[in-house]
Amino acid sequence: MIDLAIDGAIAEITLNAPEKLNALSLEALRQLDDAYAEAAASGVRALVLRGEGRAFCAGRDIAGVDPETDDVPGYLGEVERLMRRMADFPAPTFAAVHGACLGVGLGLAIATDVVYVADSAKVGSPFANLGAMLDSGGHALLYERLGAHRALDLIYTGDLLTGSEAVAAGLFSRAMPADEVLPFTRERAARASSGATAAFLASKRLIARLRDERLWDAVAEETRGQESLRSTGDYREGFAAFQQKRRPEFTGR
Repeated sequence: MIDLAIDGAIAEITLNAPEKLNALSLEALRQLDDAYAEAAASGVRALVLRGEGRAFCAGRDIAGVDPETDDVPGYLGEVERLMRRMADFPAPTFAAVHGACLGVGLGLAIATDVVYVADSAKVGSPFANLGAMLDSGGHALLYERLGAHRALDLIYTGDLLTGSEAVAAGLFSRAMPADEVLPFTRERAARASSGATAAFLASKRLIARLRDERLWDAVAEETRGQESLRSTGDYREGFAAFQQKRRPEFTGR
């Protein structure tokens, strides 16, 4: 599910479950956390995160999850631990995003230093169709970059942004044709790996201090909100509709 390759000064982590668009189970989150820990311990000077197949990451793998017994705090607690480890990685990190970048996948992108994205990628968190709320730091990202009105527009509708739209809105760094994303990201990681790592890390830590209070407060509030929503009928209906591949019928309760 999670592959780690280290080539000289560069680590590459691959989300490798293309049959499920790299959606992440709790076990996959733990494997990803282990991969980041191993890469950090190896002393690499740059890291690339990518997805195999048609997508970067379609979010949480909820196949077989029973909303009645769903351990929301456990799952989102693991997401927060992973995002913190990613954000604190002791070298520049880059994400190559194509296809779906949704939910937890968006959280992985948020926790990466620089994101290069395919023009055609689909970015966002369509939780409006699940009876759940945006998580993985998405509220902080959308509010900070888009403002309250557009952030709530996307949350209420579940509409997704293309990669090009996400870059134009300031969510990610640069958009390009899908077949160029991974080579471009690897080239930028290689350039960073031979650069002034200590200076890069000083800037990374400063940016982190400017960002952290809003981001981590939002992540904690998202976990509390998601656990509260788990008891609603709309949450149960949203999960059932997704698993049964039908349109949900929400009642507002």
